[in-house]
Amino acid sequence: MADMQGERAVGDVLPFVSPVFDLLLEAWRQVRVELLVPLLNAAVALCVVMSVILLAEKVFLGVISAAVNVLRRRSGRPYKCDPIVQDDETGSAAFPMVLVQIPMYNEKEVYHLSIGAACRLTWPADRLTVQILDDSTDDEIKELVRSECDRWAKDGVNIRYETRKDRAGYKAGNLKEGMRHGYVQGCEFVAMFDADFQPAPDFLVRTVPLLVRNPRLALVQARWEFGESCDKVTLYSVFFFSKWT
Repeated sequence: MADMQGERAVGDVLPFVSPVFDLLLEAWRQVRVELLVPLLNAAVALCVVMSVILLAEKVFLGVISAAVNVLRRRSGRPYKCDPIVQDDETGSAAFPMVLVQIPMYNEKEVYHLSIGAACRLTWPADRLTVQILDDSTDDEIKELVRSECDRWAKDGVNIRYETRKDRAGYKAGNLKEGMRHGYVQGCEFVAMFDADFQPAPDFLVRTVPLLVRNPRLALVQARWEFGESCDKVTLYSVFFFSKWT
């Protein structure tokens, strides 16, 4: 008797479920035809267009590279790079004033390396200013950096240790704040190094002449190599040497 009642209940529900299921199925078909299919077609067309663009780029670069190799022409134009020579009469006056900026932020492991490398740069001492811009939040690290600057100052290096009240603008803001000091106004060129960089002693000797001999040139970007603890891979670095305006 109970089984018969259950079958009767299911039979009563089926007439209502079947139309709802049919409606849902029909709605899905419409969504698929009117929405999903056009979207998929558009995606396929976009992929085809992007593939064509990438192929055209590869072909263009290949043609240019082949043309350069065949014609033996170098890209870009050569720049004058005659070394700056000290005059016996004027002394170091032939060398422009250079400002070296090193922004720092809690650089306990590397601060002494970058400061030491900057202070060892081959350049007349009276034509070079090393500016350490310390944004450290650790008082102990600040004292270490300050002591390192004092040590080099005692050796005759014109090094300035600067801090500020807040970290507005972060590294860029720190560099900008460093430009506001009065002693910076006499500098013609600015070299910027990260706190973990160790420029070679002849960095200024090799880069400054490019800016001096080419008045229309405003920026020189060098390259660097990882240290011995990393793979020997040469990359373009963020060594920027910009003309002070």
